[in-house]
Amino acid sequence: MATIPKILAFAGSTRVDSYNKKLVKIAAAGAATAGAEVTYIDLRDLPMPLFDEDVEAKEGMHPNALTFKNLLMEHQGLLIASPEYNSSITAVLKNALDWASRPALGEPPLAAFSGKVAAIMSTSPGALGGLRGLVHLRAILSNIGVLVLPGQVAVPKAYEMFKDDGTLKDAKKQQSIEKLAESVATILLKLS
Repeated sequence: MATIPKILAFAGSTRVDSYNKKLVKIAAAGAATAGAEVTYIDLRDLPMPLFDEDVEAKEGMHPNALTFKNLLMEHQGLLIASPEYNSSITAVLKNALDWASRPALGEPPLAAFSGKVAAIMSTSPGALGGLRGLVHLRAILSNIGVLVLPGQVAVPKAYEMFKDDGTLKDAKKQQSIEKLAESVATILLKLS
């Protein structure tokens, strides 16, 4: 009997009304429909100081960073919606990934990431929908042991794409986000 896959969903944004938070919630619903157990988290609720190896050596892992890392360890899949800041990923997302990459004593390197399956997506007010930032996110995740699905979705003109209920006005884009997330759940089910 297959184990129900656990997927962690989050956006690389702390803005309260973030378009990328809305986007990853659409993905989370798609993964849940496909049979996954999905946990949505908001990085705003887990503020972390900038990663500093001297601080880590003196004080240990920051409690919120440890919470984030433990959540990663408890899930086999990831859904990440990443805003694009100056053609790359946000500082808050990079910082969270950096903290979570730190090994505990006796733990294998990159234990929070190795073997995970992820889908990445973005939305932005620009015409490319955050596509340039996804290139960087894909490279980072791949280099730390995450299997990033080849498909990805970027939704342009975010300010005019969402309905009041958080869904997308464009039914095809809505479906592509849901299908991308369903793919993570399906792959994890096959691997279990």
